[in-house]
Amino acid sequence: MSQKVAVLGTGKIGEALLSGMLRGGWPAADLLVTARRTDRAEELRARYGVTPVTNAEAAKTADTLILTVKPQDMGALLDELAPHVPADRLVVSGAAGITTASIEERLTAGVPVVRVMTNTPALVDEAMSVISAGSHATADHLAHAEEIFGSVGKTLRVPESQQDACTALSGSGPAYFFYLVEAMTDAGILLGLPRDKAHDLIVQSAIGAATMLRDSGEHPVKLRENVTSPAGTTISAIRELENHGVRAALIAALEAARDRSRELAAGTKD
Repeated sequence: MSQKVAVLGTGKIGEALLSGMLRGGWPAADLLVTARRTDRAEELRARYGVTPVTNAEAAKTADTLILTVKPQDMGALLDELAPHVPADRLVVSGAAGITTASIEERLTAGVPVVRVMTNTPALVDEAMSVISAGSHATADHLAHAEEIFGSVGKTLRVPESQQDACTALSGSGPAYFFYLVEAMTDAGILLGLPRDKAHDLIVQSAIGAATMLRDSGEHPVKLRENVTSPAGTTISAIRELENHGVRAALIAALEAARDRSRELAAGTKD
């Protein structure tokens, strides 16, 4: 029997997931989408051949509901879904900071909920998706979530208590790298390079470094030491990074992201 999957609130991440599932062999006939605007829903129909429905129709029809709305919109969506979600539906939440327990409280007793934090590299099939089970989710539910999110990258199971830390590291993580590339590009311009050449140099260096981290099995300290010659250019740069507290700033930044995730879970908006 085919399994119908509905992506609710299909923005950029939802569309990336939808596209990845289709490339992974999911039949378009088994994929439903909801969107706030009718023209957006019709755009998804035309682009992917999927079926636009209302949130209530998705809850009644799909076997798996993937909630891709922003955290501040989750409450309203759950209020809309609650009367229509039977206990045999799998609900997958991709909203930062929203716990499985808080979702379970809003739905029919016994509904299995899985929490997933993915990131924007889903757009290029290089996502890091972190998966945690709610109190009613089984190993089969987790495996099903892994199958879905595995279509756009790598997955990792963690206890839900680690989700806020994972949100800080990988959920928000791409932004830190983009910020670093932006700063390094400005430095390249200051050093006399045209912007396009500085950009190409930095992006390829980043791709190469990430590939080495992934494939070499070496600790990042060892890889850094391999580039750092005595009294050379790299150690001079590293000294300046340490003098300016870059390491401490990164740690503080990730702690701030973790804390904000906890605030979202508590319902703090500002």
